[in-house]
Amino acid sequence: MDRQVVKKTPLFAALDDETAMRLVDSMTPIRLARGESVFEEGDPGDSLYVIVTGKMKLARTSGDGRESLLSVLGPGEMFGELSLFDPGPRLTSARAVAESELISLGNADLRSFLQEHPEVAMMMLAGLARRLRRTNEDMSDLVFTDVPGRVAKALLDLSVRFGKRTDTGVKVAHELTQEELAQLVGASRETVNKALADFATRGWLVLGAKSVTLIDLERLRRRSR
Repeated sequence: MDRQVVKKTPLFAALDDETAMRLVDSMTPIRLARGESVFEEGDPGDSLYVIVTGKMKLARTSGDGRESLLSVLGPGEMFGELSLFDPGPRLTSARAVAESELISLGNADLRSFLQEHPEVAMMMLAGLARRLRRTNEDMSDLVFTDVPGRVAKALLDLSVRFGKRTDTGVKVAHELTQEELAQLVGASRETVNKALADFATRGWLVLGAKSVTLIDLERLRRRSR
């Protein structure tokens, strides 16, 4: 386990190394194959999860069975912590989009830990506030930004979190299917594919299998505004 990755999460950021590692050792490891879920919408919210390797998607399903992808999370990110502050059924499902390794901590154990380390609770609340701010930005984009702009913004966001610099650009192995990428943007697969093809024709990016290499970041930034 890469403990430096784990320590990036709000749960550990305020702790000294010894305390952080004791907490890691008390958590339960979980391994998931692509497509496996750690919880489903409506399940009891009784644990939080930290991603060690891989990628997870958080999604909601409408009454007619359509899925809306809310976010894609990677190593060093945490999810499920909302249940600690607002107990109740899960509002989303959490499913692996790549082979993933997680560690989990039950709410009862976490509450006991936070009583001893209240500074961690403040870090966790700050993390939730950042996620809420991102959600508000996404809602604004759905109203005020066209689909190509949202595609450009989503690719840039994925590149910051998952991108790796290569000789030709920034390669983003997002692991998402075309349908999942469309859900993330909040548009039809056909419209998103048309935007991607247009960007590729302009030389801004090169498309790959569940990946994309961003060539002209500046033009994508301009298009995302």
